[in-house]
Amino acid sequence: MRILIIVFFGVVLASTSCKTEKKENPVEVKKETVLEKKKEEYTLFGAKLSDATIQNRADVLKSYNGLKIGDTVTVKFASKINDVCTKKGCWMKVPLSNDEEIMVRFKDYGFFMPLDSQGKDVIVEGKAFVKVTPVDELRHYAEDAGKSKEEIEKITEPKKEMAFLAHGVLLK
Repeated sequence: MRILIIVFFGVVLASTSCKTEKKENPVEVKKETVLEKKKEEYTLFGAKLSDATIQNRADVLKSYNGLKIGDTVTVKFASKINDVCTKKGCWMKVPLSNDEEIMVRFKDYGFFMPLDSQGKDVIVEGKAFVKVTPVDELRHYAEDAGKSKEEIEKITEPKKEMAFLAHGVLLK
């Protein structure tokens, strides 16, 4: 009788501990978004980007034109890097049109772009805003960009400009 009880508990224990492999239902295949496909081609810097659609640069420029100093709007768009900080990659400039480019800095200096990233494609997500940049900061950025001493000394007035604080960047 003991043997029968031991065999019974052994069978119960063996049947409950065996794992059956769950097969994926082919009908429930996840559809990839455009952003997920792009992520395969890009390297992520900073925080993970949302799956929200990428706005075109013209719409982002319209958003900027509607902002006053102190206003912010969260946007995500694709562009090409025109310029990058040559000392540590702590900022970059990207165009929104042929005439307009924005200074992109990175949230809490939490990440930096590679120093050789000029000319590469990026997708940026973060806060767009308008600000007045003081002369000393403009000169600092010019120095970081490798401008000549004469060019730096020509900076004598603060500048109202479009700025961007990125929390995440995808670099192609």
